[in-house]
Amino acid sequence: MGFSPTQSRPGLSVQGEGARRVIRALPDEVPVAFVFDGTTQAVMMATPADIADFAYGFAVTEGIVTTQADIEGFEIAEHCNGIEARFWLRGDRQEALAARRRYMAGPVGCGLCGIDSLEQAVRPVPSVAHVSPAFTAQEIARATDALSACQPLHDLTRATHAAGFILPGAGVVMAREDVGRHNALDKLIGALWRADIDPAEGGIVMTSRLSVELVQKCAVAGCGLLVAVSAPTAHALRLAESAGLTLAAFARGGGFDLYSHPHRIPHEVPDVA
Repeated sequence: MGFSPTQSRPGLSVQGEGARRVIRALPDEVPVAFVFDGTTQAVMMATPADIADFAYGFAVTEGIVTTQADIEGFEIAEHCNGIEARFWLRGDRQEALAARRRYMAGPVGCGLCGIDSLEQAVRPVPSVAHVSPAFTAQEIARATDALSACQPLHDLTRATHAAGFILPGAGVVMAREDVGRHNALDKLIGALWRADIDPAEGGIVMTSRLSVELVQKCAVAGCGLLVAVSAPTAHALRLAESAGLTLAAFARGGGFDLYSHPHRIPHEVPDVA
């Protein structure tokens, strides 16, 4: 069968009083169901690419699995109306699975849709205060520009988000794209997990604003640095402060703002008279 991440569609390009017919590449989105031991845990609308990474990342950031040994089997099944990512888990992971139960499809703009209690929405996250990647201020300032070079789907469509993994002295070493920013981050975390790369060794850079869900996912993955081209929400900042996570926002044009735990990125603050 095979789903494509893009579809070519005709349209009209209107400039002033004139118009011309054009063919545009549009990102596709399909339902992706995460199925654990025969039960559907969540259905997310997502770009149909890197589905295994997406599934593994979701399982990790939702706390359903914590080690590779938790997964006894995995397969991807394509249907005419969507994709199933099927897991078979070790028996003692059923409690964690029940704790993060979801019931409804989540649209691409929301990472909390379908949870069934307020407690789950503001769930505590592990501390990453001990994580200390050694980045320079220049590396952080260039991070979003470096990520731009790793977004082929966005180059075609101008309609996708990206999440990238940066290492000190190496720049962006891995990136994933999706129509949803939460999906892109799950895909990246899943790719790192499957490649046995420790997120604590580097930082994550995003093309979006920094919401609570992104901070949660980053901390659960064990990463201590989150960089974005746009701003954090106030709630995301409070969570980052409590989790020991460094937030660097507005990273563009050769600069950035530091909002929490700035000790990880050497910088100078001039005296103000």
